[in-house]
Amino acid sequence: MSKKPVRKAVLPVAGLGTRVLPATKVMPKEMLPVFDRPAIHYVVDEARAAGIEHFVFVTGRNKASIEDYFDTAYELEMTLEAKGKTKLLEELRADLPAPGACSFVRQQAPLGLGHAVWCARDIIGDEPFAVLLPDMIMRAETPCLAAMAQAHKVTGGNIIAVEEVPMEEVSSYGIIEPGQRKGDLIEMRGMVEKPAVADAPSNLMISGRYILQPEIFDALEEQKPGAGGEIQLTDAMLKLMETSPFHALPFTGETFDTGSKTGYLRAAAAFGLGDPEHGAEVRRILEALLKG
Repeated sequence: MSKKPVRKAVLPVAGLGTRVLPATKVMPKEMLPVFDRPAIHYVVDEARAAGIEHFVFVTGRNKASIEDYFDTAYELEMTLEAKGKTKLLEELRADLPAPGACSFVRQQAPLGLGHAVWCARDIIGDEPFAVLLPDMIMRAETPCLAAMAQAHKVTGGNIIAVEEVPMEEVSSYGIIEPGQRKGDLIEMRGMVEKPAVADAPSNLMISGRYILQPEIFDALEEQKPGAGGEIQLTDAMLKLMETSPFHALPFTGETFDTGSKTGYLRAAAAFGLGDPEHGAEVRRILEALLKG
């Protein structure tokens, strides 16, 4: 069972963002600002905190602004330097990935999450890797992926982040079938996509963070289209589960689904309230709106 360190992460960013149209007609949903930075910025920060060294963005058409965001903006930096805005300039430079730390591959057709992950196979190679769904911003004292990476050092195998949801909501999510509890981890016996309440094996939803072994690419290579006519990552994980162990790690922090309009609003409010410089003013604004 491989316990190689997790150095690379796949970020599937080719989606159209239909749940937040018309805002995403000309802007990638991942670039929508959550208070003072794009949503994708928070996800990359989480990956960095887990020790990720290389980021593989699986993109599509009209996603060039993501690549530009993680590059040097020479004109902007020269302007800030000329105006003596040193603090802003330092912040921008500190956020930049190291040269060569980002790769961008095209999915070319919306064939599902499993297909998007498969598109990164040549860059990932023969080592375990993380997958972070960019719609989901996760906040906790110990970042979600960092906790998963620490657990992977001990157990190896495949690790999936899960969260409890109300039983009446399980039909909206991928749900795991839990086995024996081992410390912070739960053995996984299976998983099902959007089950009926009566058929759900638990109320533990798959919450958008994965550590997977490279053998998943073989399963994805052979995977036939599933729900929605797409290559489903869940189906390939079920196949890999026949030969490779899977564990779930419960996440107890906050998760913000920025792929929905109300989830996006909740994220912007939460991160605004938590901002050390502007949080008090944000609170006053929100309270005034509620009173109005």
